[in-house]
Amino acid sequence: MRKKFLALSLAVIVSAAQVMTVSASKQEKLQQQQAAQAETSAQLDNAKAEIDDLETKKNQITGEIDDLDAQLVVTMASVENLKNEIAEKQTEIEDTQKKLSDAQAEEDEQYEQMKKRIKFLYESGGDNGWAALILEGKDLSSILNQAEYTQKLYKYDRECLQEYMDLVQQVTDYSNQLADEKADLEASEAEQEAQQQSLEEMLEQKKAVSDDYENQIADLNDMAAQYNAVLAEQNAKIQQIQEEIAAEEAAKAAEEARKAEEARQAAEAAEAARQAEAARQAEAAASSAANNATTADNTPSSTGSSTTTTTPSNGGSSYDDSSSSDTSSSDDSSSSSSTGSATGSAIVSYATQFIGNPYVWGGTSLTNGADCSGFIMSVYAHFGYDLPHSSSALRGVGRGVSYAEAQPGDIICYSGHVAIYIGGGAIVHASNERDGIKISSNAAYTTILAVRRVV
Repeated sequence: MRKKFLALSLAVIVSAAQVMTVSASKQEKLQQQQAAQAETSAQLDNAKAEIDDLETKKNQITGEIDDLDAQLVVTMASVENLKNEIAEKQTEIEDTQKKLSDAQAEEDEQYEQMKKRIKFLYESGGDNGWAALILEGKDLSSILNQAEYTQKLYKYDRECLQEYMDLVQQVTDYSNQLADEKADLEASEAEQEAQQQSLEEMLEQKKAVSDDYENQIADLNDMAAQYNAVLAEQNAKIQQIQEEIAAEEAAKAAEEARKAEEARQAAEAAEAARQAEAARQAEAAASSAANNATTADNTPSSTGSSTTTTTPSNGGSSYDDSSSSDTSSSDDSSSSSSTGSATGSAIVSYATQFIGNPYVWGGTSLTNGADCSGFIMSVYAHFGYDLPHSSSALRGVGRGVSYAEAQPGDIICYSGHVAIYIGGGAIVHASNERDGIKISSNAAYTTILAVRRVV
């Protein structure tokens, strides 16, 4: 629609530049051409202003696209890293399951051996066995040796059973820990994949807007080129009319000069004729006076004349001019921001109140459900801190410290996940949909990317 409107405006300007009233004088034609040129220049200036505005918007959205590209690269890397860690956890889980199976097989083997030993013990050391030993007339030393051997077998079986039970418990606990850690990694992966999809959608939208700006700029550049062509044509016509007017004025001036020269020459001829006539009349008068004198009666006579002349005077003229000035003014604005204050132990105490509450992806409610970054954002917001709702963005808040320097209240940042350090190697975090908000005893269950201290 904009392009059609600009094309229509351009067509009107071109037709106005070409159509002139046949009866108009050259001065009127010049004024019309200059008015049309001014209109074209105004349209060109408007087009250039729109181009500048669109270029600014395009540059701005290009910067946003670059930022989104950078975030997308980081997010995709986090997703890939989490996939690798999940695969490693799965391998550990499978190894642990194999150990558990091996332990089960060992249990079966020990059980069979223990049954044989128990059978032997009861056959050799039971009530009937001891009676048989006495009746057979065995000496006391033999009986005591048999009893001591039996007691050692009992003790050995009990120790083997306890070792097996301890091994099974350890393997089971480790298996459960690995399952929890894998669930945490899978929740982080889901969060990062959702963020990746969101970034990709935003990127497509920004690129579409950028392409639209590019198309509008191309259209306006075409219009500007046409405006420049019209201006060139109008300038040529204005120059042609000005040259024609100058030629006419030169011819008119030459004609006026010729007529002035003819008038001067006529005046000079008239003056010469007048002077000749005056001289002739004076000569005739002198001759008549001489004749009169010779015929008079010895009475002399004389004549005389006088002339007067006047000179014209002229005067001058003057003009005034004036000037004006303007003033300008400016103002400034200012902005302010504020942050909260708390202690790390206060943050930990507050955060642990919500253990057992649900995990909800994208949520920020400490009671109804939050994801890992939403949990931290809401906990810190309680103390007046404004933190971003993004696990990757939280890596840049506060100041960085090493894990060895971590204190209660610090933020532990993983790939696609964040938690609050509570001390002693433990963390409190919105873990996953299965466990919700919980405490994990091993803060280093996966690679720690950063530790950020805000308070």
